[in-house]
Amino acid sequence: MKKINLVFLLLFVSIAVFSQITQWRGPARDGKFTDSGLLKKWPDGGPALLLKVEGIGKGYSSVIATDQYIFATGMIDTLDYLSCFTQDGIVKWKVAYGRSWAKSFPDSRSTVTIEDDRAYVISGTGELACINVADGQIRWKVNVDKDYNADWHIWGVSESPLIVDDKVICTPGGKTTSVVAFDKMTGKLVWQSECVGGQRSYASPTIYTYNQFRFILAVTATHLIALEPASGKVAWSFKYYDKVKWDDQPGLIWTNTPTFKGREIFLSMGYDYRNVMVQMNEEGTAATEKWSNLVLDNHHHGLIEKDGFIYGSNWISNGKGKWVCMSWESGEVKFESDWINKGALVYADGLFYVLEEKSGTVGLVQPNPTNFEVVSSFKLQGGSGPFWSHPFIANGKMYLRHGDVLFVYDIKG
Repeated sequence: MKKINLVFLLLFVSIAVFSQITQWRGPARDGKFTDSGLLKKWPDGGPALLLKVEGIGKGYSSVIATDQYIFATGMIDTLDYLSCFTQDGIVKWKVAYGRSWAKSFPDSRSTVTIEDDRAYVISGTGELACINVADGQIRWKVNVDKDYNADWHIWGVSESPLIVDDKVICTPGGKTTSVVAFDKMTGKLVWQSECVGGQRSYASPTIYTYNQFRFILAVTATHLIALEPASGKVAWSFKYYDKVKWDDQPGLIWTNTPTFKGREIFLSMGYDYRNVMVQMNEEGTAATEKWSNLVLDNHHHGLIEKDGFIYGSNWISNGKGKWVCMSWESGEVKFESDWINKGALVYADGLFYVLEEKSGTVGLVQPNPTNFEVVSSFKLQGGSGPFWSHPFIANGKMYLRHGDVLFVYDIKG
C-alpha cells in the first residue's frame, strides 16, 4: 500500500512540475518574460516582421503564444471569439465563447490563459469558458457575473482567468461575493469568498508568496484582497479607493495587477489618483500603507519592479502620459520623462519592451533609474484604434496586436 501511495505521490509531483501555464504578462503576471539571447538593439526600421495576420477580431487583449500555437481573443459582431493559430499564421480553429461588452469600448479585453491542453477565457459580460486547445471545443462554461451578481462599472469585464492549483479564479465583485473559484476541469464551484465591497474591477488576480504565505491577490474596484487558495478565506483586505475622500474622480477604474516584492505590494491607477505602497505584516493577517504619492498613477499599462525601482508610465490625461521611475523603498521619484506618450511595459533579457498607445511606437529601453533610455524603436503599421494591448514575448519572438491585426517579430539575437 505504501508503495502504491508513493507512486501516486510521484505522479502528482510530476504533473505539478510539468504543468505549463501561459498567460497575460508572463509566467508570474509581473510583466517579466523568461526568454534569453534576445537582440540588444534592433535594426533601423525594427526587427524582422515574421507574421502579420488580419481579421483576428477587434480587441485590446494581448495575444499569447505557446511553443506550438498563437492565441488571440477578438470581438466579431456581438460575440467574443478565441482564435488559435499555428506559428505560421494558419487558423487552427476559432470559437465564440461569450457575448461581448456592448457599451463603451466593447472590443475584447480578456487575455486567454493556457494550461496544458486547456484554454480559459472570460467574455466581456463575464462568461467563463474552458476550451480544448486541440480542437476548440468548449469543455464547460459558467456565467460568473450573472450567477454571482457582479456589479459592473461602465466597461464591463477585462479580467484574465488565474489558474491556482486545481482551480480557476474570477473576481465578479458586487454585494454577493468578491472572488470565486471553480474546479478547472469541471467548472463546478469550489468556493466563493465573503464580500469585502466594491464593484468588479478591470484588474486580473495573481499569486503572491512571501516566506510561508501563499495568497491569491485579487482586486475589486475599491479593495485589494489576499485569500487562501484552498478555502477562499480572506486573510486580509486593504481599501485602496476611497470614494468619499476622492469624490472628484471620474470612476472606479482599477486595471493593474498588483506589483509585489517581499512583504510590500504596490498599487496604482490613473486619473490623478494616488498610488500606494502597502506592507503586509509578518503574521500575514493585515496590510497597512507604507508610502504614497501622486506621480506614478499608471492608467492600464502595467508596472515593473527592477533592482529596487518601479518603472511605468503615468496619467496626465486620457491622451497623454510620461514615463516614470521611483524608488521601491521610499517612492522617491528618480525621473519623470517625456517620450511620445504613455504605454504598455514588459521586460525580458535585461531590457524593457514598450508599446506607446497613441501612434504605436514600439521601443526597446535600457532599465536605468536616471533617465528613460531608448535603445531602438519602430512603428507598427496596420490595425486601428488605440494601442492598448500589452506585448508578449516567447520563442525568441515579440507578439503584438493592434485592433484586429496580429504581428510577430523576430527578436532573437
